[in-house]
Amino acid sequence: MNIIDKAKHHFLTKEFFLFLVIGCINTFNGTFIAWLCSYLTPYNNLNFNIGYIMGNIIAYWMNSVIIFHEKLSLGRYVKFFISYVPNYIIQNIIVLIFYNWLDFPPVVSYLLAAILGIPVTFLMVKIFAFGRK
Repeated sequence: MNIIDKAKHHFLTKEFFLFLVIGCINTFNGTFIAWLCSYLTPYNNLNFNIGYIMGNIIAYWMNSVIIFHEKLSLGRYVKFFISYVPNYIIQNIIVLIFYNWLDFPPVVSYLLAAILGIPVTFLMVKIFAFGRK
């Protein structure tokens, strides 16, 4: 199977579409939870991290139930959480390059980072966390 066929096999699927939908919901959840926390504490980094972790827990539940039809387990959640580490690194590098070095507008830099990180995250979640080939 060549690279184009492999890409189609992974990304032109119902699983990937649902992953995108859940990602949008997850972004809203994490942001909303962080915003709610801002009424409890003035520490924005703490609020962001609480929102991120809570959003990640919700995303794990949705991915398990809606996409991969797997029972919830602590071990799989740990793998799911680890699956997001490359995305975090990729997004930070992209923002560093496009915003800090190339002077792109922040919103454009963030959008590029999100878009370019999605395929890697999907493959990590699918293969590493949920054991799908």
